[in-house]
Parts: sequence; structure tokens; C-alpha cells
Amino acid sequence: MDIAVLSDVHGNYVALERCLEYAFSRNINRFFFLGDYIGELAYPERTMKILYDLSHDYECCFIKGNKEDYWLKYRVNGEKGWIDKNSASGALLYAYNCLTNRDINFFTQLQPVQEIAIDNMPAIIICHGSPYKVDEKLLPDDVRTIDIINNVNTSTILCGHTHIQRKIVHNEKCILNPGSVGMPLFSQGKTQFFILHSDDGKWSEEFISLEYDVDRVINDMYEVKLDVHAPYWSLITEHILRKGLVSHGKILSRAMELCKIETGLCIWPDIPEKCWAQAVDEIIGIQI
Repeated sequence: MDIAVLSDVHGNYVALERCLEYAFSRNINRFFFLGDYIGELAYPERTMKILYDLSHDYECCFIKGNKEDYWLKYRVNGEKGWIDKNSASGALLYAYNCLTNRDINFFTQLQPVQEIAIDNMPAIIICHGSPYKVDEKLLPDDVRTIDIINNVNTSTILCGHTHIQRKIVHNEKCILNPGSVGMPLFSQGKTQFFILHSDDGKWSEEFISLEYDVDRVINDMYEVKLDVHAPYWSLITEHILRKGLVSHGKILSRAMELCKIETGLCIWPDIPEKCWAQAVDEIIGIQI
């Protein structure tokens, strides 16, 4: 039995199509998705259609990510606080405005963590961040990560959120992260996931990295004017798609530091665009 494990699509339907094409070529018919289905990329409705069609034809398990929490909380809070033409929240607002009631209902029914047992194989925990918090990062050589490994009942945890493909092993237990389908870091611009194999009562992983049409994804961004909706965020997105060497979060943190230096206070998403400009220039050396 083989299972394709995918995470952090972030609206990259082009990369998702490539991953699924490869999975089908390997005769895979079962899929685990670990959250963050749409994000900062164009045409989120195309990603959602792929997921709906896939779940109709194949056995799929979907987990809630932190992005899904964003959409649901924004709806509950009266759709207030996000600003268009703003590098902190413009991409979020664009994605949210593309959602349908079907999408919101789909996100609402997702669970943040599941323990799954299949065909007498060892049980697996699947989650987005950690089994305890949807936006927690499970990192190597981290005390919190070791504590989580020691405290869960299963020998295997599947998680996403970091966008970095990796395996962490401790006390004969392991954490497997497929990386990101849509916004991978340190992948040389390739889309990533993994295949989980069952073999003699044990699970084993096969990490996959694939070339895909990055230019098409970037052209889509400009077609829907994401560079206008979220100028610097979209610039960082393009940089990640091509090179994948720095995260949005790192540049956001620096932009907020610069905002505090200038104003004495920084409340997201009210970060001046000039702070974004300086942060982007400092970290990735790009100016607009």
C-alpha cells in the first residue's frame, strides 16, 4: 500500500497538478493532505476544484492548517482587519474573497489532527503543525519536538507547516514532513511531497521533488494583480517560487522590527510599505 502525503499547497494548483500526475503514474489512489490549501497565489478556486474532484474519485484525508483557521476566524470576526493593497494582508484578502460557501463549509469540518490506523499497520498521527497546535513547528534538535515525540502514542507523526522536507528520528520514532507542494523552501524551485510505503508491517518514506512550470504560477500572480493587492508579499512569493531560500515569516519579522523602530509600535497588518521595502532589500536584495 502506498499513500501520497502532501502539505502546504498554498493555492499553487500548477504544482499540485504536477504532484498528482506523478502520484497517478505510480498507481497511487490514497492521499493525505496536511493543510494550508490556499494562500498567496492566484486562482484559489482552481486548487479547490482539484481537491474536490480528487476526493470524489479517490480516498482522501484532509487536515486543517493554520491558513484554514485564518479564513474561518476572519469570517467569524465580521471580515474586519485585513486591508487591500497592503503587503501584510492583501494576499489574504484576495484569497478570502475568492472563497465560496462550499469552501468555508469544507474548512469548517476539518480536524486539526487525526490518528489513523490502516490495514493492521502501525497507527499514524497526521497534523499540520504539531499534534497539539496547528501553527507549531516541529524542528530538529528542538526540546519541544523531542517532548512531543516522547508523548505521542504512535511511532510516526506526519506534519507540514515548515515547508521544509525532512525526517526527524528519536527513540525509534520519527516525524516526517513532506515539504510544501506550493511554496517549498530549499527545494531548488521544485514542488515536493512524499510517498508513504507499507512494507512488512512497517512504514517507510520516499521523498519526491519535481520540476514544474514555475513561470506559469508567477504569470498568474500578475494576471490577477497580486503585485497590487500585496506588493512586497508577492515579491517575496515570487522569490520563494524561484529560489526558496527565505520565508515570508523572516521578512515579515524584520518589517515589523523596522516598524517598531520608526513608530514605537507595530500592530499587524499596519506595517508601512517602506518598512517592507527595507526588509526585502536587506534580506533578499530586491528593490521595487
